[in-house]
Amino acid sequence: MLLTDLDLNKTYTYADYFKWKFEERVELIRGRIFKMSPAPSRKHQQLVGAFYFELRKFLSNHSCNVYVAPFDVRLPRRSKDDQDIITVVQPDICVICDASKLDDRGCLGAPDIVVEILSPGNNAKELKNKYDIYEESGVKEYWVVSAQDETFTKHTLENGRYVPSRAMVAGDIVTTPILPGFELDLAKIFEDNLS
Repeated sequence: MLLTDLDLNKTYTYADYFKWKFEERVELIRGRIFKMSPAPSRKHQQLVGAFYFELRKFLSNHSCNVYVAPFDVRLPRRSKDDQDIITVVQPDICVICDASKLDDRGCLGAPDIVVEILSPGNNAKELKNKYDIYEESGVKEYWVVSAQDETFTKHTLENGRYVPSRAMVAGDIVTTPILPGFELDLAKIFEDNLS
C-alpha cells in the first residue's frame, strides 16, 4: 500500500496507522493524515541531539524517561482502544515520568514534556495543530525551539490552558518544576550547535 492509495479526506485511527508500512513518515492529528517533513536539516538534528543529550544526562538517575523521534505518542480522547485513538504524533523529543504510559509501541497518554524543533515548512502544523492537541491532551510543558531564530518558548499548562514564557535566547537558562534541579543553558545549546 502507498500513501497515495489512501483517501486523505477520511478519518483514520491508530488501528489503521499501525497497519501502514509506508516509506513516508506520517502522523495522525484528529484522524487526519499529516506527512512529516522530508529529512530534517542539519541544524534541526543538531538541536534535537543537544536537547536529548542534556535531558538524558540529567535523567540518568531519575524515574523519568526521554525518547527521541521516531517514537509514537498516542493521545486517546474517549478510550485507549486502538479503534478510538485518532491522534498519533512523533514529537522530536518527549519526557515521560509515568512508566505506566509506556509500552512496546511507544507512549499511550500525554508525555510530561514535549520538545518540538521548528523546521521550515512545518511551523503551521507545530504551532497550531500540535499546540492544540498537546494542550487538550494534558501535556504539562510544550517546548518550541526555533533553529532559525535561535529562540526557545516554554508553554506551561495551567488550568487546562497553555501559558507561554517569553521568548528565551542564548544566555537564558531553562528550568522546569517537572525536573527539579534541571538547568539548560541555551547559550551552550545554540552557540555550540548552530555553527
